[in-house]
Amino acid sequence: MRRLAPVIEAPLPRRVLAEFLGSAFLAATVIGSGIAAANLSPGDLGLELLENAAATAAGLATFILMFGPISGAHFNPVVSLVDVALGGRHRRDLLAYLPAQVAGCVAGAIAANAMFGLAAVSISTHHRASGPHLLAEVIATLGLIFLIFALARTGRGHLAPAAVGAYIGAAYFFTSSTSFANPAIDVGRMLSDTFAGIAPASVPAFALAQLAGAIVALGLIVVLYPGRPATLERELSPPPARAGASSPG
Repeated sequence: MRRLAPVIEAPLPRRVLAEFLGSAFLAATVIGSGIAAANLSPGDLGLELLENAAATAAGLATFILMFGPISGAHFNPVVSLVDVALGGRHRRDLLAYLPAQVAGCVAGAIAANAMFGLAAVSISTHHRASGPHLLAEVIATLGLIFLIFALARTGRGHLAPAAVGAYIGAAYFFTSSTSFANPAIDVGRMLSDTFAGIAPASVPAFALAQLAGAIVALGLIVVLYPGRPATLERELSPPPARAGASSPG
């Protein structure tokens, strides 16, 4: 395993701000690209989904690069829960991260609606909580959590931006639910009655399915990747400069 980069942990308020901003960018990207796709390709659901997936995958990769070294770029309550369970974060951090993630997704949804001239909040009527959709959310969340912590526990956290973006882009198509895999994004998406929305009545079942997927992933990680815990932000930080290396210019 490679040596972890020595990183001075950012103060909690700065990490919470990073989680809020990253979650807001994520929700704005998911919802905004869904609105744009519906406007650009009306009636062509396959093309709309492709456009939505491509924008989300690319955006998520960049947001992890932006905020990962500060907070670990969780942007997702189940990622934070598993990080705490594996010893990477303190429980008190969880109490700060979760509200920031939900608030960020709400802010991102409002911003996306406003950017396209829609009502700031329009409650979605898109019901999704069927049996196949819930199974899809279990599988989508399991895969996402397993990927993130498999990379972190094997010293390959630097691959997370590309890997997580690619996974989410693929999961848009291999799951029937289009891979929400995030309770905070569930809340944000219910505030936009657009292509990417989800009806409030579907959110509790989706969140429970996502939690179930995270629990299964946690068990698999402990069995397959036993080892010392590492915070995600440490894994996503750049390696230290080598001694004697000259500075540019």
